[in-house]
Amino acid sequence: MTIARIATFAFAGIDPVPVEVQVQIAPGLPAFLLVGLPDKAVAESRERVRAALTGLGLSLPPKRVLVNLAPADILKEGSHFDLPIALALLAAMEIIPKEDAAGYAALGELSLDGSIMPVAGVLPAALGASERELGLICPAAQGGEAAWAGRIEVLAAPDIHALLNHFRGVQLLSPPQPPALEPGPRAAPCLSEVKGQESAKRALEIAAAGGHNLLMIGPPGAGKSMLAARLPGLLPDLSPAEALEVSLVHSIAGLLEGGRLVMRPPFRDPHHSASMPALVGGGHRARPGEISLAHRGVLFLDEWPEFPRPALEALRQPMETGRTTISRVHAHVTYPARFQCIAAMNPCRCGYLGQAGRECGRAPRCGEDYQMRLSGPLLDRMDLTIEVLPIPAAELTRAPAGETSAIVAARVQAARDAQRARWGEAGPANNAEAEIRHLQPLLDAEAETLLEAAATRLRLSSRAHVRTLRVARSIADLAGDASIRRGHVAEALAFRHRMPGRAAA
Repeated sequence: MTIARIATFAFAGIDPVPVEVQVQIAPGLPAFLLVGLPDKAVAESRERVRAALTGLGLSLPPKRVLVNLAPADILKEGSHFDLPIALALLAAMEIIPKEDAAGYAALGELSLDGSIMPVAGVLPAALGASERELGLICPAAQGGEAAWAGRIEVLAAPDIHALLNHFRGVQLLSPPQPPALEPGPRAAPCLSEVKGQESAKRALEIAAAGGHNLLMIGPPGAGKSMLAARLPGLLPDLSPAEALEVSLVHSIAGLLEGGRLVMRPPFRDPHHSASMPALVGGGHRARPGEISLAHRGVLFLDEWPEFPRPALEALRQPMETGRTTISRVHAHVTYPARFQCIAAMNPCRCGYLGQAGRECGRAPRCGEDYQMRLSGPLLDRMDLTIEVLPIPAAELTRAPAGETSAIVAARVQAARDAQRARWGEAGPANNAEAEIRHLQPLLDAEAETLLEAAATRLRLSSRAHVRTLRVARSIADLAGDASIRRGHVAEALAFRHRMPGRAAA
């Protein structure tokens, strides 16, 4: 009786959970058994492993082959268990040394001809292997992704035959190199293409400077989606720590292209038919949702009231905490979700509320009914609310081009630099994450008096009070002021005006 072992990982959110693949070949009736709480994809790995071994000219021994995935009380999901099962089996058959296999963690999906196919989660698996002082065996296409883990041995093999040759010393696999750390071009359209809409462009700049949530309300064709599409071009590159956070989420989702770290803030724009699991995460395998894929970036929700109400209400907690927890009977999975919410909506179902000759016969009731799809607590989490009105045809054709995205992005970068210098590495990442204890000492007396009076008159909630102060801090940063002054607070309050037909937030 022989037993061989090799490490691999399951995933709880973006955290790798160590799993040991144990293979025992013992006398008995020929059988190939797989235990340890595998899901359907893992259970089917028996046939893929059998076919891959047949491609090598090998066959299973006519004995009882038992594969155990320990610990047995954790659900094993995904096809990445194919490769560790195959390697542990080859070690148990004494085709590769058991000691060599025990020094690695492995993950990869096997095709029927023995090729090793890409899988999700290579980057967090590489970090997990590094913590346990193990090497990592992964698909050749993802060697660069695994190389980001640093000083670990990475075997990136195109097929299982190349791995056998490496362990036998016939052919050595070259260590992969991480791709160049380049942020890449800002592919967003230029802000200079937007004619007019000066107030909306100002709100967009403030939102970019502090990472604030923004709601745009206006009739169809006014330019809401056009403005949102230009926000990514104003945002600065991610810091190395932020890039690693975002890349871990994208690796788990299988979206990390070419092993390159995500250096630009992600921009996600799901369709309004998206379900609650699609937005916040979930499903059978508790995958990350759109809010996690937008971590440290932008989540654009066009036609905001058309999203299912349960899906919208599920955004409330992540917008405050910066994370989402998916609860299941067997596990609780937490994903990061620190995103900037940009929403756009029409003022009513027909879209022309308040425009004489175009609004429907149910106005203004249609607007009230349409806006009531959004709850007060959800609207209270939007830092800036602007009305985007149609631009007259004469202005569209004759207005000069405005500032380019590069010019505005330079001001945004300067404001973000001021925030990093003020808060430090251990403090908030931007003004949108600052607490009242961070902001209150920066407020001068006149600004504090105005904010207190406005909070009473407009009946601002405690949350709205703090969010207004955060926006004022971003306005001050754009102006280069160390203190929050009365004018900064006044402008921030102007962007908290009430929606048509709704009370003040």
